Amino acid sequence: MPVLHIHEHSVPCSGILFDKDGTLLDLLATWGSWAGLVLEGLGSQLALIKGQPVHREELARVLGTTHDTDGRITGYDPAGPLSMATAEESTGVLAWQLYSAGVPWNEAVTRVNAISKEAMTELRRQRIAVPVPGLLPFLEQCAAASLKLGVVTSDNQSTTREHLEWLGIAGYFGTVVTRDRVKYGKPAPEMAETACRELGLRPEAAVIIGDSNADMQLGRGAGLRLAVGLSPGGPGGHLLDADVVVSGYGELRLTI
Repeated sequence: MPVLHIHEHSVPCSGILFDKDGTLLDLLATWGSWAGLVLEGLGSQLALIKGQPVHREELARVLGTTHDTDGRITGYDPAGPLSMATAEESTGVLAWQLYSAGVPWNEAVTRVNAISKEAMTELRRQRIAVPVPGLLPFLEQCAAASLKLGVVTSDNQSTTREHLEWLGIAGYFGTVVTRDRVKYGKPAPEMAETACRELGLRPEAAVIIGDSNADMQLGRGAGLRLAVGLSPGGPGGHLLDADVVVSGYGELRLTI
């Protein structure tokens, strides 16, 4: 059985489950671009309603983003909505801003869906997708070790399929478990349990890699061998339930 080496840990494993956004896909490159377009549209709507421009700080609080002096998104809260929310939850968070400004809820949802659809159309036009640094060599190591790989993500099936294809990595994964395939999303263990079942893996022989604490809780709840937290931009204090935290894939090594 291959052995995954991380710092002082040497863990025999037969498979690895990966979160998608922030773990396979550079979240800021793709969803940061989407958030920038969506917040711009939301800000325009709110400005029309209120009769005055919306402060950048007010918009930054909506999805937990940080902005430079020109308004461009430069970062995000790893425990915030941009990182962790499902599509439905993001719609609710955004629609609430319009509802709070006096727009009826059904109309607020309709407007947000239109803004989001336009932003997604632009992402698809540009095919904005960047792999997390070090991912591709690590996936090659996994393939060479004949590990069974799966994706467990809060995104939906169609968008996830697109992103994996844009990154050119769809062929590495034996299963992709999205939020719309299960009854209970993260941090419930159902996604990991489903992935292990479809890959023919015993949970205790599998590892999960993710960038949110919900991923760590998912792995622990499913009885996986190890929960690896990925925190490229900081110390990873939000990964409270991780067994080990790394700053990048360069800290992971496989031997056969």
